[in-house]
Parts: sequence; structure tokens; C-alpha cells
Amino acid sequence: MRRRHLIQLAAAGAAGTALPALAQSGAFPNRPLKLVIAFPAGGPTDITMRSLADNAGKVLGQPVVVENKPGAGGSLPAQQLQTSPADGYTLAQIPLGVFRLPYTTKINWDPVKDISYVINVTGYAFGIVVPTDSPLKSWTHFVGWAKANPGKLTYGSTGTLTSPHLTTELIAQELGIQLQHVPYKGSADLAQAIVGGHIMAAADSTGFAPLVEAGKLRVLNTWGEQRLAKFPDAPTLKELGLNIVQNSPFGIGAPRGTPPAVVKRLHDAFKTAMEDPSYVQALARYDMLPMYMSSTQYTKFAQDTFAKEKALITKLGLAKPG
Repeated sequence: MRRRHLIQLAAAGAAGTALPALAQSGAFPNRPLKLVIAFPAGGPTDITMRSLADNAGKVLGQPVVVENKPGAGGSLPAQQLQTSPADGYTLAQIPLGVFRLPYTTKINWDPVKDISYVINVTGYAFGIVVPTDSPLKSWTHFVGWAKANPGKLTYGSTGTLTSPHLTTELIAQELGIQLQHVPYKGSADLAQAIVGGHIMAAADSTGFAPLVEAGKLRVLNTWGEQRLAKFPDAPTLKELGLNIVQNSPFGIGAPRGTPPAVVKRLHDAFKTAMEDPSYVQALARYDMLPMYMSSTQYTKFAQDTFAKEKALITKLGLAKPG
């Protein structure tokens, strides 16, 4: 009898300790969440991520508030995770530039180990554009002018060490041309610069699409496996003889040590949000597509990408000394 009584007491005690934990996990989230994104308001990342955040907020029952934090090659949101509580209430967009950071800058955190990878949501469609009235009517003209005028052809990107910057430098290296890079904080600033005549070309995601459709810009090439339906006349880099494909997948991360149950709750909510037609339509405006990776898949992607980006940075001669 005594033994049975002790077992019952132990079971009751275990249930008692489990209940607060269950209640606590069931209560998440009980206040608004913050999603920090790496680019300014008004660009394709901002517009599509706001749609995703709105959808996720409906699933979670709490608003997901977007905060724009541009600059530093898209790495500021990930850096913010390093000083945020691991409670799931602060999330960050993780662009590819995050995986390049340790090779070019001295930092005291690890992009793979110090982020809880929640879900990958999409990637970009990229290309190079010039003003419609530019004498560079085609990619052949672009390359020819650059060869005849080393270092004088100016192009803008969405920031130093972003995918548009590094991919354009890789293209230039492959072709043996020298270009002059001008970094901007995001697609909106870059669009103003090229329309205003401050630069000769722009390398960007298809945030330039409205300006192309308005007749202000011309697409010289795109960077996917296949031509974009919106710009069927623009050849891919592969068609132009360059074995380069860039779509720069990105997703959402949380601080290291975020409880697995919270990561799963976030993953499930954002996965449902990805499937909402309003988000798919927002992506389609920029020829972007849903690109789902689970938390486990996204973590493996982070590990693999970290190694690949080291090779790219080394190839371009951009690694920090020492």
C-alpha cells in the first residue's frame, strides 16, 4: 500500500510539474512578435515579408510586426538575434550575406551555431538592368563597353557583399572585365539611383520589374535556371555562356537556444502563412516563388552554404586579412 501511495504521489508530482510547462508552451505567443528584415521599406523583400507576417499573425493569434533594419550586407537582423531573448518573440530574415560575414568581417558569433533556423520561405529572381535610353542595348554591348573602358562602367547593388554585388563581381571575373561598384541600402534606393542617372546599370532582384514595365529600364540578363516569364526576351547567364545560377534563398531565424516547441510553433505558423494565396501573389509580383525548407532542412542548408560562401569570398579575393 505504501509503495502504491508513493507511486501515486510521484505521478501526481510529475503531472504537476508538467502542467505549468504545458500551459506555458500553450500560451505562446501571448503578445506581439517582431520580425526584423534586412532591407528598407518599399522593396520586394519588405512587401513580400509583410504579407507573410500578416498571414502568420493570423495563425498565431498575435500580430507579427515588421521592423526594417537595412545595411551591413543584410546582416543586421541576424546580429540583433545575438542580443535578443531566446523566447521566440524576436525573429529575423536571414539573407545569404549572413553566411559571408565571418570571412569578411571580425564578428564574435557564428552564423550557423548561433541562430535557430525556423523555416526557409523563398528566394529572389535577379538580373542586370540599364536605363531604356542607355547605349548598352544588350549584354554584348555591356561587356564590350566594359572591356573598352576598364573600371568606368558603374553598377549599383543592394549593398556590399549582398548576392547582387558578389554575383556581378563573379560575372566580371569570369569575363575578364572591371566594373565600378556603387552600394545602396536596398531596391528602393537603387531604383531611384538608376532612374536618376547616377549609375549606368543595376544588379538587383526583380524589384526593378515595375520600372521595366513602365518603359524606364531594360533587362540585359537574369540569373535563374530558366528565363523569367515576365521578361521572356532576357537571356539567362547560362545562355550567355556563364555557368552561374543565383536565387539566394532566405528564411526566418530565431535566437540560439529558442525552445524546440516554440520553434515548431513558429515553423508551423509560417508554413501555413506561405501557403496563403495572398503571399503567393505578392511573390509573383517579383517573379519569386515559395521555397520551403523545414527547420531541419534549413539548418543543413545553413551549414552547406557557410562552406560554399567561403569558397566564393576566397575566389573573389575579398576575405579579411589573417
